[in-house]
Amino acid sequence: MFPSCSDPSALEGAAWLACYLTTGKHMAFYASFGTVLALLAITAPAALLFGFGGAMAARARMWPVRLVGRTYSAMVRGIPDIIFFLFVPIALDQAFEWLRHKAKCPDWNEPVRQGTDFVVCAEAKLPLSSSPQWVHETYGFLLAVLAFAIVFGAFAANVLFGAMRAVPRAQMETAEAYGMSERQTFRRILVPQMWIYALPGLGNLWMILIKATPLLFLLGVEDIVYWARELGGSKTSIYAYPHPDWRIYYFLGLLVFYLGLTKVSEIVLDRVAMRLSRGQATMAGEALRKDGA
Repeated sequence: MFPSCSDPSALEGAAWLACYLTTGKHMAFYASFGTVLALLAITAPAALLFGFGGAMAARARMWPVRLVGRTYSAMVRGIPDIIFFLFVPIALDQAFEWLRHKAKCPDWNEPVRQGTDFVVCAEAKLPLSSSPQWVHETYGFLLAVLAFAIVFGAFAANVLFGAMRAVPRAQMETAEAYGMSERQTFRRILVPQMWIYALPGLGNLWMILIKATPLLFLLGVEDIVYWARELGGSKTSIYAYPHPDWRIYYFLGLLVFYLGLTKVSEIVLDRVAMRLSRGQATMAGEALRKDGA
């Protein structure tokens, strides 16, 4: 990166280390931390959306809708996460390509399934082979996000379903006595009050989601685990910056990163819990009321 780094063999000490830590691969390593944070920032609201939809379906009056909601939650929670993380991106990728294949190549006569191979016309490929590398990487990342959202959405659905049931029935009856419709009661009474009951479970899910981000490595996304293994492995004299096995230092850095992220999350969750507890008929809400008095 620096002009002085043009000849690594002539460097030593701090100069060697400075040049080593600013190589193109290290820049990709630093950028991969942003990939993890982007995954969390996108997956959390997406999983919450899946979870809210699943919880709504699970408490629906129509039994087919209720069956779909409860089946989604039970099925995903009952299957190991790693299976879903490996299955969903492949299944979605093939589903998207099959739909494009039907639309763009209606005259195709050969079967799509040819033994263990999944073959579609070139125009239906996602992404296209002519697409730049960043398109391939973005597509893989979005499939990973969708897989994470589906899996964690099922857990969130169970948490939100329980939180909805935890809201005191008297609150709902009072709203009905004031003439609110069922929709108004749901929007103004049930949803605002359920979050205090859902927050502990959702907070745990957030922590689990943080710990699950290294699974991006298994999905082919070049995340921090991939680069830590790649850069930390021993390098011989044929490399520009030869060094012994430094993986322990790279993974120690990841340990610090995840512990720091967890600590920040705990602080934020505590503040959110305090904010949601105000005015609620809970132990925390009662403590806040007495402190205010």
